[in-house]
Amino acid sequence: MPTLTRDQVRVPADVPAEARETYIDNYLKATRGTGRLMLFACDQKIEHLNDDFYGDGIAPEDADPEHLFRIGSQGVIGVLAGQRGLIAQYAPDYPDINYLVKMNSKTHLVKSSAKDPAKHQDDPYSAQLYDLQTVLDLRDNGVNVVGIGYTIYLGSEYESNMLQEAGQLIADAHSVGLLVVLWIYPRGRAVPDEKDPHLIAGAAGTAVCLGADFVKVNPPKATEDKSSAELLKEASLASGRTGLVCAGGSTVAADVFLRQLWEQIHVGGARGNATGRNIHQRPLDEAVRLTKAISAVTLGDWSVEDAVAVFKGEKDFAL
Repeated sequence: MPTLTRDQVRVPADVPAEARETYIDNYLKATRGTGRLMLFACDQKIEHLNDDFYGDGIAPEDADPEHLFRIGSQGVIGVLAGQRGLIAQYAPDYPDINYLVKMNSKTHLVKSSAKDPAKHQDDPYSAQLYDLQTVLDLRDNGVNVVGIGYTIYLGSEYESNMLQEAGQLIADAHSVGLLVVLWIYPRGRAVPDEKDPHLIAGAAGTAVCLGADFVKVNPPKATEDKSSAELLKEASLASGRTGLVCAGGSTVAADVFLRQLWEQIHVGGARGNATGRNIHQRPLDEAVRLTKAISAVTLGDWSVEDAVAVFKGEKDFAL
């Protein structure tokens, strides 16, 4: 299992002296003392409305937002990422979870994909929903907030707005010792291929230039010559000291997902994962076991076979 001591945490220079210990505390909490991030993404209730929470193949309990917090409480995760209001509603009942507040969101109703230009309505723009002080108010009220998150759509005609908002939020968050995770997705009329590995690497490089602690990207699409994990290496190198994690995407078989995750880390150089639907669309017991299996790979450096055994309930993983 990878371990990180307090003196090994690399503190960015924009974190003032009075916030260094807070930053180190939050970094160790979020990464569970490993330097790797297991992010449980729970921001889709705005992003995808109710599509990810109700319907065929989705566990009935996922219709209730509290399902997310039950999973986060009973499973093994680094942080639970969600919007400020969602966290404010449920955090008092789940005080031991590490929370990451998502600062912007948009729905998927306005179509912004270049795959079919005829259906393209507008380039994506996800505006900031609230200022950092509202997050600090949550923290002051006892919520275990360790960081914030923000989405940027590179290639959108509105990218300059999102870059500016993200840059200022990172500076402000670091000034009070909070971590920042950027979601960066190339998307819009100017982007013919959102899964282009070279473009994803560009997104990763943008994240380190903005000063993010971690960046969440989509894994690149495999080619005939190279796997997705092999192509991811360019992005993990480009991200430098910003830890790169991959989005989990839609639900797939657990063993397939766990192997993809292992390869992203050990072949592609990722420093964790950011998983939502693959976890919360399952019944509670199964979802909890999957968080433990994912954390066994991400935080424990376990093999795929051992992680699958955790998912099946044949082994257990705890920190």
